[in-house]
Amino acid sequence: MSSVESRSSVTDTRLTRTSATGLTGERTEVTARRGRRLVGAAVRASRAWASGRSAVRAAIAWCRATIRPAGALVVLASTVGLAAGLAFGWVEALVAGAAAAVLLVMALPFLLGARAYEVRVVLERERVVAGAAARAGITVRNVGRTTALPGRIDIPIGPGLVEVGIPLLAADEVSRHAVDLPPQRRGIVRIGPATTIRSDPLGLLRREHAFDEVQELFVHPRTVTVPSTSAGLIRDLDGSATRRLVDADMSFHAIREYAPGDARRQIHWKSTAKTGRLMVRQYEESRRSRMAVVLGLSSAEYASDDEFELAVSAASSLALRAVHDARDLDIVVGAEIPRVVRGRLRAIRHIAAGAPRAVLDGFSGVDRLVETMPFPEVCRLTAEANERLSVAVLVAGSGVPLAALRLATLAFPVDAAVIAVRCDERAHPRAQTVGPLTVVTIGALEDLAGLLLRGARS
Repeated sequence: MSSVESRSSVTDTRLTRTSATGLTGERTEVTARRGRRLVGAAVRASRAWASGRSAVRAAIAWCRATIRPAGALVVLASTVGLAAGLAFGWVEALVAGAAAAVLLVMALPFLLGARAYEVRVVLERERVVAGAAARAGITVRNVGRTTALPGRIDIPIGPGLVEVGIPLLAADEVSRHAVDLPPQRRGIVRIGPATTIRSDPLGLLRREHAFDEVQELFVHPRTVTVPSTSAGLIRDLDGSATRRLVDADMSFHAIREYAPGDARRQIHWKSTAKTGRLMVRQYEESRRSRMAVVLGLSSAEYASDDEFELAVSAASSLALRAVHDARDLDIVVGAEIPRVVRGRLRAIRHIAAGAPRAVLDGFSGVDRLVETMPFPEVCRLTAEANERLSVAVLVAGSGVPLAALRLATLAFPVDAAVIAVRCDERAHPRAQTVGPLTVVTIGALEDLAGLLLRGARS
């Protein structure tokens, strides 16, 4: 009997445990389901909130870009008029609100087709001289399948803007326009991107679409023809002779007595037979005539923008002369240095000197700098980068004193000819020699050629 009771108690215990385990699993599963539902609902709510916020931002941005001030007044009048008319029964307010709403609805069709244009801007000349007019051709084609309403195209030209009216265009119809660009100052002028503008006659709504194409107009500095920059150096087939004497070269200098270490092939036997002593030939070292044109860009070194433009034109004229003379040329200008490393960093910038067009393109992109090295430091770094200079032309403004120019001259080799062109619109043109330095002061670009020629003759 006892054994039967014990078996039944064990069975009841197992059943109780099984039932308890089953209830706990069901509760756990139900809890997990509720948790997943809450997490899913939270995720969906977060996504809906983010989507709604993005939609609201997009709507606000669209309203700011589309609704003009007059359109905002019309929207306000429509909203207030309709609300007041329906709430208080004011017929006048209801009519005014309805009329404002009708105006907005009538303005909407004028916004359609803003992207239906294909616009091309072609410059007749990509390079002009400062102050000269330029011309551009604008081609507009309707790439849509329906007729495009009249519109307008705005083309940014540097800091300015040119407006071109577009007539009614059928599908695939082309409209061509010629635009005279206003004279530009020296620099690289960005033309574009063109922007199509669609607006209703009352100016309530406006829609714009900007294209990606951008053109660059190189406005070259004014230049004059200057005399050859040989500056007294003798030119031959292999280069220019210098004052340095060597034992073997192309330019014969003199005959001297033999010294231990001289090459036997340089012995001049006729002179040896006449004097009874070994005599050898001596030559002047010949090398390629290398020239450097250095232009300072510090704002403090120029009294005005016109004076800086005069310096750029003078440097461009001299560089072009060197290119036409087939010289090895280095064109060096100051480089911008961040304020945090000023005094610890030295930097210069080279302008391409392979062809006249590359030279003028390079000078089109230079501008005055606030954070840069003083002019003597630019000259010193130029001399360190070019050890075999024959001619150095330094172009500076009136803010560079004569003492600074003389200090800059000391950085170049002793046998190099150094010419300083000082641009000062208030000074009288003159040329003076200060030790090894020739200083040419010009007040106008036309003075450069005559003063250089006078200095070469003297």
